[in-house]
Amino acid sequence: MSTIRTALVIGGGIAGPVAGTALRKAGIDAHVYEAYPGPADGIGSTLGLAPNGVAALDIIGAGDAVRARALPMRQQVMSVGGRRVTAPSLADVEPLRQIDRADLHRVLHDHAVAAGVPIDYDKRLVRVEEHADGVTAVFADGDTATADVLIGADGIRSTVRGIVDPAAPGPTFLNMLGFGGIAECSVEIPPESMVFAFGTKAYYLYWALPDGRVGWGANLPYDRYLSLAEARRVPTAEWLRILRETYAEDTPGAELAAGTRAGELTVVGALHVMPPVPRWHRGRMVLTGDAVHAPSNTSGQGASLAIESALELARCLRDIDDPTTAFATYEAMRRPRVEGVAARVARMNRTKAAGPIARRAMYLLLPLMVKMMDPEKTIGPEQRFRIDWDAPVRPVAATA
Repeated sequence: MSTIRTALVIGGGIAGPVAGTALRKAGIDAHVYEAYPGPADGIGSTLGLAPNGVAALDIIGAGDAVRARALPMRQQVMSVGGRRVTAPSLADVEPLRQIDRADLHRVLHDHAVAAGVPIDYDKRLVRVEEHADGVTAVFADGDTATADVLIGADGIRSTVRGIVDPAAPGPTFLNMLGFGGIAECSVEIPPESMVFAFGTKAYYLYWALPDGRVGWGANLPYDRYLSLAEARRVPTAEWLRILRETYAEDTPGAELAAGTRAGELTVVGALHVMPPVPRWHRGRMVLTGDAVHAPSNTSGQGASLAIESALELARCLRDIDDPTTAFATYEAMRRPRVEGVAARVARMNRTKAAGPIARRAMYLLLPLMVKMMDPEKTIGPEQRFRIDWDAPVRPVAATA
């Protein structure tokens, strides 16, 4: 049994509540601190949870609650110039789950609270004081909290990452803004299918909703960086005008944009990826989730990888007494996997910005491209991954 008994978790989005719950399951008292004044509703749009992510949630008992709120997507359909081809999939894994980020956050938050994890809001971290046998977080309101270890689960703009390594890279802007919408229109969509469409000017995706409407997401090419707050200061009607103009030549992109009212458009702001982070931990501090790895939304694995990492970190702290060794072991377990996903998706992202010649080639070659896809090689290692919670973790030596 580890001598690590208490943990501070900075960040209450997705990874934070999962880490808190997993640490409680591992016998470690965890306390979550979130900078926002309340639960993170309205942050982000819909996201996909891969089978490996849902299986990881089963370990802490949250999988079924997520399944109940999510839409199963059993097929992935590629569309170029209106030409659709169904991509091959893994036959014996459960489907991708499409869920609103706010719904996922609410499930994970409520599950953590029910498990006995305290979650405090309006606690913005400003600095960390390290001691020989612990670490103290200092918040903007003057409050402090002390524990054996501190976990940075505070997202892509992580404060903890900058404390662990002041020279750490920040997120890379993809020159795209994200939007989510619900359209009232009649678009023929195969049941339980996600359609990935390469439009004339921009990439988008869409799926059928149970009430007959269509959910869709847009990746709008945009040279100027806009944070969530900055993007939301632009009137929604103006964004709708831009989206309608961008997708005017696309089928069904034009219909989706035209059928979306201002109240049904969610502005997400700048889309990012995290470049490889050189240092995942220092002393009694460690990073998890988007704070240390955030692949593009194209991956369908961002939330799932964050959930996995939170669980694997809890296992390491459960089984290894020394925080430095526990963190080094956690990094050795997770870095190859998350960076492998990021590399695969970086190649895919280049097709989002395909020019007219490349789009024409994609249109002509699409059936052959899809036929040659081997899902076991491309997504099998990602989606078949399962965490063995009960297996003891073997420590690896820490490196300088």
